[in-house]
Amino acid sequence: MTDSADSTELLESLEDGVLTLTLNRPHDLNALNTALMRRLNEAVQRAAHNGEVGCVVLTGAGRAFCAGGDMKAASKARADAVAAKAETPKPETPRRPPQTLEARIAWLRRSMEAARLLHEMPKPTIAMVNGPCAGAGMSLAGACDLRFAGQSARFTTAFAKAGISGDYGGSWFWTRILGTARARELYFLNEKIEAADALAAGIVSAVHPDGQLAEKTMEVARRLAAGSAATYGYMKRSLNAAESGRLEEVFDMEAVNTVLSRQAWVAARS
Repeated sequence: MTDSADSTELLESLEDGVLTLTLNRPHDLNALNTALMRRLNEAVQRAAHNGEVGCVVLTGAGRAFCAGGDMKAASKARADAVAAKAETPKPETPRRPPQTLEARIAWLRRSMEAARLLHEMPKPTIAMVNGPCAGAGMSLAGACDLRFAGQSARFTTAFAKAGISGDYGGSWFWTRILGTARARELYFLNEKIEAADALAAGIVSAVHPDGQLAEKTMEVARRLAAGSAATYGYMKRSLNAAESGRLEEVFDMEAVNTVLSRQAWVAARS
């Protein structure tokens, strides 16, 4: 468990084998601050190894999925660091060493692990996009196996507007989901995409009325959670290998995974 100061940044609920992770900063459109990034990493890591979890659903509280990184918090942190550096330190209070470029890069890399785990964990993962989905939030949605959106959902990479190149694996996920040309359009042009257009483009698997989104998503999630964990685990192994492996390598892996998954399926029913 983490300290109580950030215990409400992420809500966790496990029911019928479905773990629902709810980003819970609704007043900031569930933008990712340090506490939420830490909690999400920890929760996804636990889910990957929890035998009671058959499927993971990621969503946001209130009217948004995730607005990306908390730029207001980041700007304040930079301003505080500049102010602290400008102060003359008291003799009994040595100045903290300035944060190096390498340290900032390493911190961000660690913070992004939740997206990798959502993609690679041997369990189905679903993004339930209930509103604005931008920046790192769009990357997190792309990390999931399936994406279901409400009618009020809208998508944008938002990185160019913030003057950053993009993080949380979005460039990798969206290139593979949509293809090279479309991914470049998303990143360079920073367009806003409504739910219906997102469905037509292949960004989401389905669009539901906002009031039915949770019900429709959970129907699929419960069905997946009730299925064979071993089958889905081996299935994801093959699918992930297919994203970058040579055809012959994928054939080899499929042969192994098919035999092992069938063996586990039969054993579970013996």
